[in-house]
Amino acid sequence: MPGSFMPSEYLPILIFLMVSTAFGLGALLLGELFRIRRPYPEKLMPYESGNPPVGEPRMRFSVKFYIVAMLFVVFDVEAIFLYPWAVVFDKIGMYAFIEMIIFIVILLVGYIYAWKKEAFIWD
Repeated sequence: MPGSFMPSEYLPILIFLMVSTAFGLGALLLGELFRIRRPYPEKLMPYESGNPPVGEPRMRFSVKFYIVAMLFVVFDVEAIFLYPWAVVFDKIGMYAFIEMIIFIVILLVGYIYAWKKEAFIWD
């Protein structure tokens, strides 16, 4: 009968979830029980590319770091839209081509604005 709920159909999924959860937790437990513990001062130090740590661990970052990160995400995500458009370019016609040119011009204006505001200068 369509629309009826049959729990037996979900039994394999439930078994799979239980087995995979048990496997993951078991692997973590075995690793915790049988790993070799040899702590020494160098091993317990925070790791910064092989260099000794400098400064406080809770130091403040410049706002420019976050601005550059956001700009990267914005331009990277927007560039992703070019790929599907290029795949179906031969089917979508001149209207979509003009829309993509407008889209790229808007991105270029945003990039030039960020450049003029010196958002890409790392101090």
